[in-house]
Amino acid sequence: MGDEISIGIAIGKVILIGEHAVVHGQPALAMPFPATKVKTAIYRKEGSLTLDCFFYNGFFSEVPDRLLGLTTIIRDIVNSFDEKLEDFRIRIESTIPPERGMGSSAAVAVATIRALYDFFRQPLTKEDLFKWANISEKIVHGNPSGIDAATVIGEEPIYYIKGKSFIPFPFKLDAYLIVADTGELGKTQAAVNDVRKLIDLNPQKGRSLIEQLGFLTRNAKDAIESKDIVKLGQIMSKAHLILDKLGVSNDKLNHLVSVAMRNEALGAKLTGGGRGGCMIALAATKDEAIKLSNKLILNGAENTWISNMGVDGNEE
Repeated sequence: MGDEISIGIAIGKVILIGEHAVVHGQPALAMPFPATKVKTAIYRKEGSLTLDCFFYNGFFSEVPDRLLGLTTIIRDIVNSFDEKLEDFRIRIESTIPPERGMGSSAAVAVATIRALYDFFRQPLTKEDLFKWANISEKIVHGNPSGIDAATVIGEEPIYYIKGKSFIPFPFKLDAYLIVADTGELGKTQAAVNDVRKLIDLNPQKGRSLIEQLGFLTRNAKDAIESKDIVKLGQIMSKAHLILDKLGVSNDKLNHLVSVAMRNEALGAKLTGGGRGGCMIALAATKDEAIKLSNKLILNGAENTWISNMGVDGNEE
């Protein structure tokens, strides 16, 4: 395989609450999810640049367009160093499922930027990291809020209102978050468009639901600050019901949320764009989180991850 010269690491993220509402001026809370990671390794190798990742393994010059965000920043970063796209290879390993709302594209970009700067012995500033990551995210998502890149780079929770600065919101809760993958690709863009259509066609209903989500997000922030995990769980479940009314959930997500609630979760909801992707559940203890994880797998989840809410370094 050759000597591993440089590596870059980045972690995943989840939206705790506020997805979709954040598009319409309401707040959202995002948090890093270190139970999932991306590792980009760069090896010295003579010849043309090659890329080995989840979607592709071969020459860089033949990478499919679905990876345009990644290939653009690789090419532009290497060019900015007055270097050539040759005599090395890039291998990307990820435990973050792609297109599930867990920040996969942002984490891949961040890990790769870090590895490239290290490989070419260039100093990497946070400003450069944000710049390149946002270039990739704009190609991947069109008009992203930037919350994925900010959460992945900062590795701390963020409270965000569109058009305003990201506000770091570090917290430590004696609780555990379980993420369960439906196994279905999320349909973020379609869901966002449909929410916008609902607001246009029925402004009273649409705006009321969005405002309710904003209210719940602010209440969730208060619950976290007061370390009230029972209240936080109740808020999460209420948020899911509203997201379902907005039409951004689906049968698989609703099923897994119901499974979690029947098995003593403090709360559960979809996370991210919806129409597939992942759901999250809150548990009071690690043992309860493990039991919930097992129940979700037995009831159709493709995979699960457990992360503490900042109390210690234990993760599953």
